[in-house]
Amino acid sequence: MTASAPPPQALPSIANRSSQAASDSTQVARDTTAFEQISGGLSEALRLAFEGEWQQLYALLYRGVFEFLELLLNQGVKAFVLFLLLYAAYRALDRTLDRVLSRSKGVDAGLQNLLMKTYRATAFVFIGIMVLQQLDVEVVPLLAGLSIAGIAVGLAARDSMENFISGITILVDRPFRVGDFIEIDNEFGKVHEITLRSTRIQTVRNQIIVMPNTQMITQRLINHTMQNTLRVDISFGIAYKERPDEARQVLLPIVEDDDRILSRPEPSVIVTEMADSSVNMVLRFYLRDPSEEIPIRWEYTEKVRETLREADIEIPFPHRQLFLDEAKGLHGSTVFPPTDNGADEKHGTSD
Repeated sequence: MTASAPPPQALPSIANRSSQAASDSTQVARDTTAFEQISGGLSEALRLAFEGEWQQLYALLYRGVFEFLELLLNQGVKAFVLFLLLYAAYRALDRTLDRVLSRSKGVDAGLQNLLMKTYRATAFVFIGIMVLQQLDVEVVPLLAGLSIAGIAVGLAARDSMENFISGITILVDRPFRVGDFIEIDNEFGKVHEITLRSTRIQTVRNQIIVMPNTQMITQRLINHTMQNTLRVDISFGIAYKERPDEARQVLLPIVEDDDRILSRPEPSVIVTEMADSSVNMVLRFYLRDPSEEIPIRWEYTEKVRETLREADIEIPFPHRQLFLDEAKGLHGSTVFPPTDNGADEKHGTSD
């Protein structure tokens, strides 16, 4: 029994199916990523090297160089052009965002710095993902691996993560801002910079103290410039023989003509304590600019002392008297030298 040949009209159909299969195999080869092709080529090259097939190895390397150059021209150039376009868009948006935040009165310098850093980090991650996708790199497994590594690093650097969260809390809650004068941990200074890890404080000695953000939100902190005005107290003492009202009358005029000091609330001089050797008092006044607290405090401490001195109002200081009675252990010393007759005379008497 002989096989019958296909009808003439079936031959074009078989040819079309063969052509489609070849096209599909070509498409599958094209769908193979560039990095998979390079990886496969390296594996094959290592196998040939171990087996000593040097001619095949040279042919493979020769062919691989041209294939690599072709991939570089086809995909690398496209990825580079995409990078340039995305980077140009990033720079334009960066300048616009920076200008908008700088003009906004509700966003301080610390929060502005955080927002700009967050935007830049997010933008670079996005650009990197787009360029890698253009190079046929599998981004999902890469991101999964980076996430696992990030979790491990986060567990190992727990203190850094706590400071990071504390930095965000400071920038959102704003207990202080850049430029404020604060007092913390027995240190007084100006907030120089707020980062996501630490806060830098510039002291009156022009030193920079770096404080971890966790300490900035857990310790007792005094902000001297959060309010529009600030009261300055100059403490002093007068002798009990002096009258507090006389000290008040000579001290209040020294602050009348100073434009840095507010007339409302009025400056005052009050008695605060009846101490052991003095009547303690305080000169109180309010500043227009709280940032001038330290130099004005130093200035008026000296003015109070000189004003009281010129008015002959005594500023007392502690006195101590030591009485020695029947101190026989000091006989014969330089305190009680021996007498001429050598007799045991009572100490503390002389001719």
